[in-house]
Amino acid sequence: MPGPIRRLAGRPPFQAPDGLSSRLLLLTAVFTVAVGGLIIVPSASSFQERWLRDRIQSAELASVGVEALPYNAVSDEVAEQLLRIGGVSAVAVSEEGVLSQLLQAPSLPRTPDFIDLRNRPLPLRLTDPWRTLTGHPDRSIRVRAEPRYRPGDYIEVLAPAEPLKQELRTFLLNSLLVSVLISVLAGTLLYASLVFLVIHPLRRVTRSIERFAGDPEHASPDPSDRADEIGRVERELARMQEEVRLSLRARARLVALGEAVAKINHDLRNMLTSAQMASERLASSADPQVAAVLPRLERALGRAAALTRNVLDYGKSEEPAPQRIRIPLAAATASAAEDAGLEPEGVRLTRSIPARFAVDADPDQLHRILVNLMRNARQAIEADAGRGDRKGRGTVRLTAESRDGMTVIRIADDGPGIPQRLSEHLFEPFVSSKASGGTGLGLTISRELAANHGGELKLVETGPLGTTFELRLPE
Repeated sequence: MPGPIRRLAGRPPFQAPDGLSSRLLLLTAVFTVAVGGLIIVPSASSFQERWLRDRIQSAELASVGVEALPYNAVSDEVAEQLLRIGGVSAVAVSEEGVLSQLLQAPSLPRTPDFIDLRNRPLPLRLTDPWRTLTGHPDRSIRVRAEPRYRPGDYIEVLAPAEPLKQELRTFLLNSLLVSVLISVLAGTLLYASLVFLVIHPLRRVTRSIERFAGDPEHASPDPSDRADEIGRVERELARMQEEVRLSLRARARLVALGEAVAKINHDLRNMLTSAQMASERLASSADPQVAAVLPRLERALGRAAALTRNVLDYGKSEEPAPQRIRIPLAAATASAAEDAGLEPEGVRLTRSIPARFAVDADPDQLHRILVNLMRNARQAIEADAGRGDRKGRGTVRLTAESRDGMTVIRIADDGPGIPQRLSEHLFEPFVSSKASGGTGLGLTISRELAANHGGELKLVETGPLGTTFELRLPE
């Protein structure tokens, strides 16, 4: 297994949240009980109010019967019976500001609590049942309400609180049992739905992450076709795993390439040293053709030797920091065009550069960027055999200007353009638009060199009429 993938497999597996289902169950139970409590509290208040109003109505009907008697005369036995039937201890009616005591029980051992049902505030209505439940057994309630069956300002009754307490306790117990049953049923259905819709898909995603962490080359299961957020997570996870898998393979190839380069670096430097010694002997030659070619050969050997010195550093970390100086751009482009193989009879270079235009850059690194871009343009034009009688002829146009504190260099060609499927990944390692003979590292290295300068290299446009790259460097 390649190095990067082996290191990933050595990591501990992703730990799944084992307590998620239990926490979900606990939260479901808490929420359903809370909802049940919110239902019981107003239900208890409504029950007590109905109970009191029933006593008011019974007492009101009894008061109508008492007033029908001559002089409102009623025996103690009848009064006691009427009070017992109504469940109250006393009845009074206020009419036109005059309070009439119609039925009255013996004196009470405790002062009754007063409740006015006509304008009772909501907080008091909600707390009245709990005062009833916790009240003294001898507690009485004095209740006032509007008459329903007779004229008057209000009707007021005095009722013992103990019967209300017993009935309220029974009501709350029954309501609690029903609420618990409903809560258990609703909580079970809700929990089962969440487990089916959320927990199981999340466990499937977790298992996929664990398998991928253990073995990135293991085939991931196909994501579901769900249209919700979990389906989107599964599809995005599958896409990211595939991208990571491809990235790991590319990194493994880079590691293998670096190991190979490290092995041949020593021998290559010895070969270049021998070639430089041979070029020094050629310097004494009287042949004019040798004298004309010798400077170009010396420059190429010098750059190759410098590249071999830096190749191990590049493989270990990154390109060395640029040693920036002011470089005349015209001379730099002429040297790069010569090394890129541009010539007047084939693919030629045309320039539009202001006079004495200079670039603040590392000479060797700028040369490598320009050579990579020009060589790619030349190879694309020479490989284009389907555009009439071209025969490998074409043009590479280089323009330069200063804009917003940046030096902007554009390199355009009239080649066939870059395919759409490659243009989106053009700066990734081992991505090449050439049919053969390319490693796919030239643009990757060139962009890294531009970034080391604090600039950028980007593809501006590409199409059947050609391709344009833009190099931006700080001034």
